[in-house]
Amino acid sequence: MSLSSFSRLVHADWSTTPGKRWFAEARRDATGWLVEAPRLVGRVEHFVGELFSGPLPTLAGFDFPVGMPVQVGRRTGFSGFSEAIDQFGLGPWARFYDVSEEAQDISLHRPFYPRVSSSSARQAHLLSALGVEHMDALRRECERATSDRRAACSLFWTLGGNQVGKAAISGWRDVVQPARRAGALLWPFDVAALSSVEQGSVVLCETYPAEAYGHVGVRFRRGGSKQRQEDRRAATAGLGQRCERHGVRLSSDMVAVLTDGFGPRKDGEDAFDATIGLMGMIEVVEGRRAPAPGVRQAPEWEGWILGQTA
Repeated sequence: MSLSSFSRLVHADWSTTPGKRWFAEARRDATGWLVEAPRLVGRVEHFVGELFSGPLPTLAGFDFPVGMPVQVGRRTGFSGFSEAIDQFGLGPWARFYDVSEEAQDISLHRPFYPRVSSSSARQAHLLSALGVEHMDALRRECERATSDRRAACSLFWTLGGNQVGKAAISGWRDVVQPARRAGALLWPFDVAALSSVEQGSVVLCETYPAEAYGHVGVRFRRGGSKQRQEDRRAATAGLGQRCERHGVRLSSDMVAVLTDGFGPRKDGEDAFDATIGLMGMIEVVEGRRAPAPGVRQAPEWEGWILGQTA
């Protein structure tokens, strides 16, 4: 499957807080890609609907997990994630998105935990309830530690600053499932259907903006933070020239945002990540970066983060 057929790219930096949901968009024409300035997502149902507007085949990236650990996924009885995601929240899986309050509430049908911060909440409760021996069994291959990156937080753990569970719940329930009902496909799960991209088709994928930084030459100086305007401006100082070299044009509004370091507010980091994640998607679609490693474990369940190396 080639991703080069997409003419429209959308990348959203997702959050459970509506004011922190930003997206950036790029469209390809005869002269290359044109990148527009990032915007707030606004009403989620309207945003999802807009993904299907117009004739351009659209690849939409989101920085929440799209996939689940194979040791848990296979126990659901579904053939893979693309089948399972259509059923979560329905019938026997009606409470799937209800975060467990107590350890005894955790089950395969209600795997997220804990609902609120508690001194008694332990990750060991997840291990016991979900029938695995260590936390890596609750991480996908793309989430485990390597020589280049630390291990990510488990999908099902919903406590702490680096947890991703609550964003996954919001993303799956409010974005992925409605988009699927409207006909969206999932990369890389829907392999057969993705063999050809038709006009007006929408494909959803998982991204990781922090991974994309290095893909497009964005680097923070020692002690720098994406929460500070000046550090964002310094980290993206060479991005405009890189875009010129690769035939990527920036709208006048995008140039202004980039020059300004995405504004003085701390939440400029969200618009920043929406934009850099989009730039990383362009690298993959243009063939400058492989979408995924050639050999992966259980791709039907775990998927992959677009553009991430093994």
